[in-house]
Amino acid sequence: MTEESTVVTHPFLDLAPLSAARFASIEDRVARLLSTTQDVVIMQGEALLPLEGAIRGCAGPGTTALNVITGPYGQTFGDWLRDCGATVHDLAVPFHTAVTADQVREALAAHPEIDFVSLVHAEAATGNTNPVAEIGAVVREHGALFYLDAVASIGAEPVLPDAWGVDLCVIGGQKAMGGPAGVSAVSVSERAWARMAANPKAPRHSYLSLLDWKERWVDGGRKVLLHAPAQLEMLALEACVERIEAEGLETVMARHRSAAAATRAGALALGGGLEPYVYEATEAAPVATTLRTLSGVVASELVASALKTDPALPLAAGGGALAQEMIRVNHYGPDATLKTVQACLTALSTALGAYGVTVDVEAAQEAAAAAWK
Repeated sequence: MTEESTVVTHPFLDLAPLSAARFASIEDRVARLLSTTQDVVIMQGEALLPLEGAIRGCAGPGTTALNVITGPYGQTFGDWLRDCGATVHDLAVPFHTAVTADQVREALAAHPEIDFVSLVHAEAATGNTNPVAEIGAVVREHGALFYLDAVASIGAEPVLPDAWGVDLCVIGGQKAMGGPAGVSAVSVSERAWARMAANPKAPRHSYLSLLDWKERWVDGGRKVLLHAPAQLEMLALEACVERIEAEGLETVMARHRSAAAATRAGALALGGGLEPYVYEATEAAPVATTLRTLSGVVASELVASALKTDPALPLAAGGGALAQEMIRVNHYGPDATLKTVQACLTALSTALGAYGVTVDVEAAQEAAAAAWK
């Protein structure tokens, strides 16, 4: 007599294979989220995959790029472009502000040979957001290819590649969409595909290759996948898009706007020296609010103290050198709620109190509630 083995099941395991048709249907839903008729490719990795793949696909020794820097990701894009052999003109503005369409126009006029423009829509790392619609009109008039990192902005504010003339628009699910980090997507215009096809340096037979997806997936009618998909991440992406569809994209974006307004108002009412890192509210990103700490208090230490109240709060210090002066309230996805904002304000008030700083947490809570729309 043999003993039968026990099979342990789990909802994440033993799933039926993800079909090409299901994969394509998720791409279609992402395209609707972006209001685009361009090809949308979902890549099987975090958003750095299509961000780098799109640059390496389009840029080479003959490329002259305008790289706009309003935060750390803009700096990274410039590094990638130079590594591809492109001539790069950086347009850098202080991280507490946004770039303007006039600044982009002036840079293009100074270097009419520019044929590629890279820009980050919202910099969650610094809390600013850039006026992509106005900048897109300037880039389109110039005739350059327009590359946009919309990873942090999608779900928090409008992202409209077709209307704005964006040729390569990269998004990720892990911030305002409230979804997974392991898959990402890029919309690609016909002009961008043509640029890649003409670029001898474009990655081929590579995980970075968008052309592989074009030739083996898109041109093949999306019948056969290139490789086994990241099934759990794809299903999670589908679920988060379904959730956005059910709530309504406009409602989701409104929650993020309200969270930003409430955080900004609450921090100002709290007192104790905290102030918005991005000076102008119109230039502040809805996805996350950055705050400048008071003189003599290290932001990373203040955040660590605040998190003792509740380690799950979406509070973080700035990255790198910004850890000295910047606090980030990451009110995105499921954390775009008044309750979360108020909990963060309470935690910050407790941490400031430990430094002997006088704050008014009741005024902060009232100001946050009044600013929530």
